[in-house]
Amino acid sequence: MSEFCPNLAPLSIGSLPYTDPGQACRLMLEYCPETPAWPQLPKRAFGEDVYVQFSGGFPGLVREEQRIYVDTRQELGPALEQLYVAYLTHDLDWAAVAPQDAAGLKALAQALQGQGHRPQLVKGQVIGPLSWGLMIPDQEGRPILHDEMLADAVAKHLHLKAAWQERELRKLAPRTIILVDVPHLRSFGPDFAPLNRERALALLEEVLAGIEGFKGMHCCGDIDWSLPLEASIDVLSLDAYDFGNSLLKYVEPVRAFLKRGGWIAWGIVPASTEVRRHSVDTLLPRLVELVQALAREVDTPFHELLRASFVAPACGLGGLDIASAVRAMYLTAELSKAMRARYLESS
Repeated sequence: MSEFCPNLAPLSIGSLPYTDPGQACRLMLEYCPETPAWPQLPKRAFGEDVYVQFSGGFPGLVREEQRIYVDTRQELGPALEQLYVAYLTHDLDWAAVAPQDAAGLKALAQALQGQGHRPQLVKGQVIGPLSWGLMIPDQEGRPILHDEMLADAVAKHLHLKAAWQERELRKLAPRTIILVDVPHLRSFGPDFAPLNRERALALLEEVLAGIEGFKGMHCCGDIDWSLPLEASIDVLSLDAYDFGNSLLKYVEPVRAFLKRGGWIAWGIVPASTEVRRHSVDTLLPRLVELVQALAREVDTPFHELLRASFVAPACGLGGLDIASAVRAMYLTAELSKAMRARYLESS
């Protein structure tokens, strides 16, 4: 860990519903000026869909108008060899995301340059290997995660994508956080067909190993939290609005995570149109109750846990209408400010 500490800073999950990257970055910098994320814009183009955005260069990948898949009928050997050479030589240029598939990344760099401002950190995000491998099929519709060779290639591919992204973000701020999005951990369990727990962790660790700065995982469901907490992460990001109490079932893993200096991003602001009926006054006591309950269970001082916390939306906001997304970003920033004033500035 560096001298940076979250101290209830606001943190965006990433996606926003804009089609104009400039507008998205202005919103991001208005509400998260010291800890912005580069915005993914899934409504702008198919290439900004989280599963498509990091797909470029994968062996056998076919990208059609509104569909991507891996054609295993091709001779994949040469493309796999290129991937492994890039991985072994740490060739990050090979892993560059096409500018048209990540317009928010370039726009954030331009906005920060225009302001002459360097934030404390910049956040990025990449899809996890389990989710990508389950959602990307072969030509027959079978998830490529079922193919052991391709599953290994997925992890190395995303390792490079995360490392390339981190290199680009380091040009914008002295610190970076890259969160690996793991939505499909919600369906992971003893009967999870493609792979066992040990193999799942190994694939996740392969991606995390590509990140030198702060690294974490984000899941917006009720999952077995012992799995991500066992991984080498600095930040655990969760949907605390709907599933905050789920952490209480994993006292020992959470305690060990916090003891080694881990941070929690509490996604207490709903990432749905439900955000319209909320205010700081409704969300603040809800967050305080969650943090107090966890602090008691893991035997950690309340204020110490607050200092190790971010305030965040429950998930990405890219699927919302603009007014609801703006409301969510506003509440995230205002809740952060109110929590800091009440609990940290006087302590």
